[in-house]
Amino acid sequence: MSVNPDIQGRVFPPTEPYLVGREKIREFARAVFATSPINTDVDAARAAGHSDLVAPPTFPIVVTERTLEQLLAEPDAGIDFSRVVHGEQRFSYTRPVVAGDELTATLTVTSVKSLGGNSMVTAESQIVDADGEHVVTATSTLVVRGDA
Repeated sequence: MSVNPDIQGRVFPPTEPYLVGREKIREFARAVFATSPINTDVDAARAAGHSDLVAPPTFPIVVTERTLEQLLAEPDAGIDFSRVVHGEQRFSYTRPVVAGDELTATLTVTSVKSLGGNSMVTAESQIVDADGEHVVTATSTLVVRGDA
């Protein structure tokens, strides 16, 4: 089965809220070799003008992954996960993610294209805080390999 082009424009329900914790930020910072003290030291983060620890720039992938799970589980999408390669990831911020944020994400499939027997599915996850204010948009492009 190939990717269903009719999923373009589909909007998925918001994810359950994700509470960003200090230790999760520190763990993620270690995993991606982030060395800024604002990622690990509360005093340094506050001295830099933030309310708490600041997550590294790619941290929202933790929340985005939940939206992508919705897409991959969609019965009529035609996406075989065993054939998926993560093609591209971008983040567009309104403000940094900080410890204490409660984030919710809503995914929209923005593009489905065929290229050389493969499909490219681009989706945007709009991530907002507990007040509904935009924090970051995560744009993911998945390449679904065609039959060899």
